[in-house]
Amino acid sequence: MLASVFSRRLALPRCSVPVLGRRGFATPSSQDIRDEDKKPRKSTTPLRRSASASLPIRANPTPTRSSIQTVFTLATAERYLLSRMRTHPELPRAWQKFHDSWWIPTWGRKGKEGEVFVFANGSFVCWGLEEEEAHRFALEVIGRVPGIEVAPLKAPETEELEFVVDPIETTRLQGDLIILGKNPSLNEVAPPAKYPPMAFPADTLFARYAFSQALSRSTALSALEVALDEYLSSMALLPHSLAQTGKPGMGRTALVKKLGELMKFRQGLNLNRENFSDVPDFYWTEPELERYFNSVSDALDVSIRTDSVNDKITYAAEAQSVLRQLLTETSTHSMELVIIALIAVEVVIALIRDGPELWEIFTGSPVHDKSSEPHGKPA
Repeated sequence: MLASVFSRRLALPRCSVPVLGRRGFATPSSQDIRDEDKKPRKSTTPLRRSASASLPIRANPTPTRSSIQTVFTLATAERYLLSRMRTHPELPRAWQKFHDSWWIPTWGRKGKEGEVFVFANGSFVCWGLEEEEAHRFALEVIGRVPGIEVAPLKAPETEELEFVVDPIETTRLQGDLIILGKNPSLNEVAPPAKYPPMAFPADTLFARYAFSQALSRSTALSALEVALDEYLSSMALLPHSLAQTGKPGMGRTALVKKLGELMKFRQGLNLNRENFSDVPDFYWTEPELERYFNSVSDALDVSIRTDSVNDKITYAAEAQSVLRQLLTETSTHSMELVIIALIAVEVVIALIRDGPELWEIFTGSPVHDKSSEPHGKPA
């Protein structure tokens, strides 16, 4: 388990599932730790830096501790319409709305069942399911719900962590490993009166929900980061074009579309109900669950990444301001040319129509009109 694995976006071979961009976390090897100061690393999140904190748990199994399993998160769209889950053609009774998610207590092949939380931000979190099973869930469940996906992603994004179940431990995130242990204390949130059969202990259901919501938020943010990077890449030639030709190098319609895309990014980051800056209202009265949520959010640098995305959007907004000025100047210049042309036409018509009279006024002599002379020679 001490393999060093960290990839922000990993292209997977296409089988029966789409190619995914992946963000994975695992414990570093001893060689990686020794070489930490010798070369720069792409992985700089607190989760990766503190991955060694999970070594005592990984290296010292106990009779009460389960095997290490996977928490796999996958985002396939910008947003899910969770109300559409009720239209699934084979909706089991156990599937139900659970606060801000749709909860599937058991899913998967017999003997390898896991648990799934589906969130409105376009992602779902699988507990105890391998990557292949998560892909299958996307195809067989999400794919069979008509209209649930709003703006599907070109390349789905993923996050991956690991967890163990140990009833004598305290529920927490240790390094890069989630430990599901003792039942967290709840203040005002009332557990369901009767739990359906589920793949994992009911005592940690709310803890799993809190961890899942933080993971889903990070994955949705990854999708936004990728889309924004693609947008900025499409605008990268604008400064060069302006410097070389004085023109933006794209038409008015294309510029207006770019303005709309930028407004969409800003809305998705800060104005939607599922934004990346505020802690959900659900945790206001539950400090223990909020601690679980914040531990994963901090480990995945959600706040820092949100600020970074906002800075990129601010830069893009400045570029769009230049584009708007160019559009305004172009429109003004075109209108001026049209007005000048209309004035010139009007002047020409006036000269043709009133030219003789104007000549007589300015010169004092009548204009010779051949039409007034008699035809033929006088007798």
